[in-house]
Amino acid sequence: MCAARVGLAEDNARFVLLAFVLIAYMLFGAALFQRLESDVEIQQEAEFWRVYHAFRRHHLRGSSQALQRLHELLYAYGNASSAGIINKRRRWDFAGSFHFVGTIVSTIGYGSTAPQTPAGKAAVILYGFFGCSGGILFFNLFLERIITFLAWILRSLHLRRLKKRLEQTTLATSRRITRNNDPRNGKTALPDILDDEEEDVGLEHWKPSVYWVMLYLSLASCAVAGVSAALYVPFEDWDYLEALYFCFVSFATIGFGDYVSLQKPDYPYLHLYRFANFVLLVIGCCCIYSLLNVTSIVIKQGLNLVINKLNCYSRSMAAPHLPRRKSSVSAIYYARRRPTKLMPRDSIRPEDGGLSTPRRMSGELISMKEFLSANKVSLALMQKQLYETAHGGGLNLPPMPLPTFQPPPPPPPIQHQRNNHQGPGVVGPLAIASEKFEATR
Repeated sequence: MCAARVGLAEDNARFVLLAFVLIAYMLFGAALFQRLESDVEIQQEAEFWRVYHAFRRHHLRGSSQALQRLHELLYAYGNASSAGIINKRRRWDFAGSFHFVGTIVSTIGYGSTAPQTPAGKAAVILYGFFGCSGGILFFNLFLERIITFLAWILRSLHLRRLKKRLEQTTLATSRRITRNNDPRNGKTALPDILDDEEEDVGLEHWKPSVYWVMLYLSLASCAVAGVSAALYVPFEDWDYLEALYFCFVSFATIGFGDYVSLQKPDYPYLHLYRFANFVLLVIGCCCIYSLLNVTSIVIKQGLNLVINKLNCYSRSMAAPHLPRRKSSVSAIYYARRRPTKLMPRDSIRPEDGGLSTPRRMSGELISMKEFLSANKVSLALMQKQLYETAHGGGLNLPPMPLPTFQPPPPPPPIQHQRNNHQGPGVVGPLAIASEKFEATR
């Protein structure tokens, strides 16, 4: 059902449509991963219980105390394995603690390291609040600068292509004119527009297409992920697909925790590898964050296209003799004006210094300016009638001057600013990215 029929504004219609699209996408994802992973889960569960019952048959025949100790051993081993104590490096030395706070600030949250003490859990709440806020601000500032840089590159390339095309056209035109007019003069001068600034060419409001920026960010993200995966393969003993999977889960700040770097006890070139891992995680998170925000603009444009198509279909299916229903709130409050004949008592004649105000229906809205103007006119009319009544009845009253009505001064002209980053309407990474791109609906 389109927005025009249900009375939704475009923003609300886009929100509702996106909610339905996300729900459908999540249902599709649930069915997909159930199909891919359900059989493996059942096989692993069956394998565990097969080993467990085989151990009980051969080593724990009729001994309830030994069975209880086995369960305690399995429980302690599971806790130690999840905490990273067995066959892994220390979690809470300075390097491990720095890795932990890095997962907090970047909002990755692998889950491989977690505080165990009540004081540590309380500290995570306060530390994580300011850390996540600073991390999001850092990602937004990186997004603004990388998009500005890409826009500058695309702008320079566009200007170079424009000047080259204009130069070729001017040379061809000059040669044709020279050949027709003066064959001896073979030198031609290029127009001054090629040497002017880009504002003279008409590019002061030019913006790059969001699709080109999305393409370049995709290439940059794939390059960073490819280099990172090639680094993780020899150091972590993963295959290349597992390394790419870890890069995406980490760069997108999903952080499942099934694959985590720097978990083995020993590494060759440990300090250099830690530094390279930190730099690649920061660059990868920034690139994927920027790419996700640019992709969200493309999704928004697709939703706008669907809404426009639905509105066009609704208008084409409506009967031509029926008026189209308004989709805003004004359809409820604003009624159609009927021409009314003004009586002398309902208005002041122009020659008397008053203003003519037509009647309004009860369902119409009135602005504050019109409300104050109507009150001033009514006050002037009442004072004039009182003066005429008192003077005509023989009362010796001094003449009462009529109040003069001064129209309000016109509002100051709106100054349009080119830099809209500081305005209240530009908020969030989506607005930062939208301002840099060409406005396409």
